[in-house]
Amino acid sequence: TPSSDSLRGLMQYYQQTPKQETCYAISELSYLAGKHRELSDSQEAMQHYFNCVLYSYDYLFHPRYQGKTNPYDPQFRGACDLYNVALEAGLRQVQKAGELKPGVTKVNTIGGRQVEFTIRAHGFNWNNQEFDKFRFVSDYQLNGLTNTYRTHGLGVPLIAVRSNGGKQTLQDKYYAPNLSFPITAFLRLKKDKTNPNGPLKAELELHDPTEHTKIDVAKYEVPLESDISTPLAYFLDSPKLKHLDTYGLVWADKAKEISGLYMVQPYQPGKIPVLMVHGLWSSPMTWMEMLNDLRGVPEIRDRYQFLFYLYPSGQPFWETTADLRDSLGEFNQTFAAMDRENQLDEMVVVGHSMGGLVSRMLTSHGGDVYWNKVSNTPIQQVSGSEESKAQLERLFYFEPERSIKRVVTIGSPHRGSGLANNFTQWLGRKLISLPGHTFDAGKSILKLDPTFFINDITTATSIDSLSPKSPILQANFESKKAEWVSYHNVVGVTSDKPLEENSDGVVPYLSAHLENVESEVVVHAEHSDIHRHPKTVLEVQRILLEHLQHVDATPHADVIHADQKTGEKGTPRLNTLPEPVPQRTAEAHGAERGIPPAELRWTPPNLVPAPPAQNPGYWSPANKTMAP
Repeated sequence: TPSSDSLRGLMQYYQQTPKQETCYAISELSYLAGKHRELSDSQEAMQHYFNCVLYSYDYLFHPRYQGKTNPYDPQFRGACDLYNVALEAGLRQVQKAGELKPGVTKVNTIGGRQVEFTIRAHGFNWNNQEFDKFRFVSDYQLNGLTNTYRTHGLGVPLIAVRSNGGKQTLQDKYYAPNLSFPITAFLRLKKDKTNPNGPLKAELELHDPTEHTKIDVAKYEVPLESDISTPLAYFLDSPKLKHLDTYGLVWADKAKEISGLYMVQPYQPGKIPVLMVHGLWSSPMTWMEMLNDLRGVPEIRDRYQFLFYLYPSGQPFWETTADLRDSLGEFNQTFAAMDRENQLDEMVVVGHSMGGLVSRMLTSHGGDVYWNKVSNTPIQQVSGSEESKAQLERLFYFEPERSIKRVVTIGSPHRGSGLANNFTQWLGRKLISLPGHTFDAGKSILKLDPTFFINDITTATSIDSLSPKSPILQANFESKKAEWVSYHNVVGVTSDKPLEENSDGVVPYLSAHLENVESEVVVHAEHSDIHRHPKTVLEVQRILLEHLQHVDATPHADVIHADQKTGEKGTPRLNTLPEPVPQRTAEAHGAERGIPPAELRWTPPNLVPAPPAQNPGYWSPANKTMAP
């Protein structure tokens, strides 16, 4: 291990005779010295780590080395590794001191030189107080998600956890408790050109890798090291999210209190919302496998943002639709002022199972086609209170949601499911506790006129609403759909029988199949897995990319989107190799390779502490071993 005196001597020699090889040697030796001092003297270790970052930064970006650096040289790659591991080691020391917070500015003396440290968040719509804590991605091992999406470059991938305290805003209702999201930390060093020996400015930039994965540094376009999957799993690993599906089905009254639209990241102006609606006995957690894969596609990650609707799945789907219609109105009103590019009006809705019925009803024309299924009496002749009449009109007389332009339904019982039979309906009424106000208007009217309704829909549960005999389900299938909406459909089957005799185990093909849609694909998967099946995910990816082409072809599409932002023209790249492509596992291609769907089952993601490395350190080109 090098002594501090020998390192200082080497640094002085470098100041007099600057060479790239010497610069690399100082960086490498500084890292080793930092590891050696880490337990005995954290302050001295911090100085060594900073020197490692400083000299590896010089190696990569100093003007004197421009045109001389070969990105294929193992030493160049070693300098990238040194920068990353030393920065992470230094940040751990900063975190222990409680100073890893946006907005912090501190002046330290390192190696006899004054350094001004600043931490600043880039591209976030949150204030500094909303960043509660940070976790290092490298501390966790991800299980449960089929694919992990990372990019390679410079920086340290972090998990940021949002604080629920502080000043409340109208937007807070759309963020789940302890919401976590990905961040890449990059330390930018700035020297005073007029005074080379003067104070050094070091700004720790916190970047959102779902917003951009490249930054400009000293006339280079630099890829960021990022991980967008582990922060998602960290959020999903919360105990509060484990049993939302059963909670929403059985205790619908309680679930109503937390129902609503939720986002997994801050609202991003200029990005198109994708609304995902879960089905019966489910929750937004069911979408996380698809979300992970969709965000792994750069074009989708750059142009879309995702929100999820949580609702009590024990209540009938038409009441859920009315609630969601109200929630969308509030959502659009909340963010309208930020939506200068009108992307809120290009929304895509993806619904699984009963969520598909909700999605189509959102874009249907209401009116007599629904009302006449439940009553022979014109709604104008309702004898109840004005409040009762308003509630009935809210449920049955409505216009399609204008902001929705495309709908994808997956495994949805458009014509009902045979599993919603007399027994399951009876059992559902015994187990499901409906919200106390569910269809209060209908109940009050029945007290005045027991013959008012053709069918008893006042005590309907979600299971009742999925019966092939459900009058409103029939109306939803027959109703006129919005002419500005494009529809797509995914149907599941589980056997090699003819399609007309097939089903996904819950929904028959003949019920899930739709005519007059832009596309329909058949997937060999069971009902509970169809929306996570690789073929379904690829179809949704295709639809979202197709939607972008449509949006960009419209007259208002002359805005510069996130994926079109570039640095200076002619900017040389730090690494001329193609950007790494996230690797899909063999399971992700199972459908194409003939793997039975049963082997593609999804298990909830969870995180465990990463096992200690067998030989921790970094790649040292000099000896082709892992440095201790």
